[in-house]
Amino acid sequence: MRETSYEFLKKLLSMPGPSGNEEAAASVWRAVAEKFAGEVRGDRMGNSFATLNEGGSPKVMLAGHIDEIGLMITHIDDEGLLRFQGVGGWDPQVLVGQRILIQSRNGEVPGVIGKKAIHLMEAEERKKISEIKSLWIDIGAKNSDEAKGRVRVGDVGVVDQELLELPNQRIASRSLDNRMGAFVVLEALRLLSEGNISAEVVAVASVQEEIGLYGARGAAFGLDPDVAIAVDVTHATDTPGVSKNEHGDHSLGSGPVITRATNLSPLVYDGLIAAAEEEGIDYTLEADSRSTSTDADAIQFTRAGIATGLVSVPNRYMHSPNEIVALEDLENCAKLIAAYLKGLKKDANFVR
Repeated sequence: MRETSYEFLKKLLSMPGPSGNEEAAASVWRAVAEKFAGEVRGDRMGNSFATLNEGGSPKVMLAGHIDEIGLMITHIDDEGLLRFQGVGGWDPQVLVGQRILIQSRNGEVPGVIGKKAIHLMEAEERKKISEIKSLWIDIGAKNSDEAKGRVRVGDVGVVDQELLELPNQRIASRSLDNRMGAFVVLEALRLLSEGNISAEVVAVASVQEEIGLYGARGAAFGLDPDVAIAVDVTHATDTPGVSKNEHGDHSLGSGPVITRATNLSPLVYDGLIAAAEEEGIDYTLEADSRSTSTDADAIQFTRAGIATGLVSVPNRYMHSPNEIVALEDLENCAKLIAAYLKGLKKDANFVR
């Protein structure tokens, strides 16, 4: 991966952006997009758009959601401890003992997630798994009034976890699901900007995916594209306890994962497969017999229906503070999408 792209990825991953509060990450994405896209804008939902070759045909939407899972304060008790809910899907076990950065009106407020110490638990309590309702955030306040002077109910937070560089061009970070997708669609747009294409391509950093695929649905309705490709993460199956029989064979470094699903367009996924093979890009296939649980689902049934494909990157430890991906998979995902779109003719027809 080229150095400037990697620096962009690292900065994007460092920004807080729980669902509904993606502004910090979106501002970084838009600033980079302005370097090569013809038009960069936002919408009332918070989605970000970068357009290349406006007026071209067909009209293509590339979507990667920029939000991440997080926490939201629901109550401040008399001792100044904060009760919270998850924004998106958490395994509460990975939250115990984590450091948190709360996004308040006065800036970031650090805290730690607390739980009753094991020494104080009864024997039966020790056997029980943690639930979010039994956890709290401690910001060091002496009492409720002090805590309320620093944070409010409804403030959101993210895990305080810096990116970790690992051997073999692998990185660990929070928010890879799916800040990585927002990075890939913009990287694909950059690659396309270096040549000539027939299509109008709009890269979208969509919001609120983790709470209901809302941003992509609104963006697709407004754009009304002829064809769309969503980019997301999928489970890497090269870790203990993950069944390849159920989830397929997708290891870190094995390349983009092209999904064949009953709700996705065969014209799109067959085109992606052909582009990968023509370019010599390693890939794997994933099958979904119903829907994909990604932005692709929201896009494909918008308006009268949009021909949609899904390209994913293998991700270890999804929805945890330390997700792991291989940088080569991100790079090849962008190259695959760019190669596919370069091959689209002006009169491409996605009716079947």
